[in-house]
Amino acid sequence: MKTKKLYFITQAAMIAAIYIVMTMFINTFNLASGTIQIRVSEALTVLPFFTPAAVPGLFIGCLLSNLLTGAMLPDVIFGSLATLLGALGSYALRKHSFLVTLPPVIANMVIIPFVLRYAYGMTFVVHGVDISIPFQALTVGAGEVITCCILGSVLIKALTPYRHLIFQSDGDSEKQPIAANNTVRHK
Repeated sequence: MKTKKLYFITQAAMIAAIYIVMTMFINTFNLASGTIQIRVSEALTVLPFFTPAAVPGLFIGCLLSNLLTGAMLPDVIFGSLATLLGALGSYALRKHSFLVTLPPVIANMVIIPFVLRYAYGMTFVVHGVDISIPFQALTVGAGEVITCCILGSVLIKALTPYRHLIFQSDGDSEKQPIAANNTVRHK
């Protein structure tokens, strides 16, 4: 039982760390936040397809990424909650590989435009009408489609053949071939 908890915590921590590294990298190109954002780390929101440990890992990774990139407090809170809701939705739909990609897109399209409008004051006015929320839903949604639906689907396809090696839990260890130690002992 302790080993299973250790696997869970280790997987969550690794996913959080990878999310942070990817966000920090894409942030150097100013694509991790703002009206036009392609946060490639959001492709990891498909990982609940493989392991429930991805849910807290993604939440913690997003929370720390938002803090490290200097996001405003409402963005830290609600941006992280959007990723958490997306990850929970992905986990709920884990039996359907393509549907797994949709909850993060929807959560971010609904929540992030309000964060951009009210936390950062980003407005778009056309002919005297403020279209900030629908415009930002469109731009954030487009970025999420690129990262979650396209890159996330590629990630699912790439990881599926190795899912039992990468996302092995304590109960899976007896079923798997020895991957870490390939030495053969002869008598």
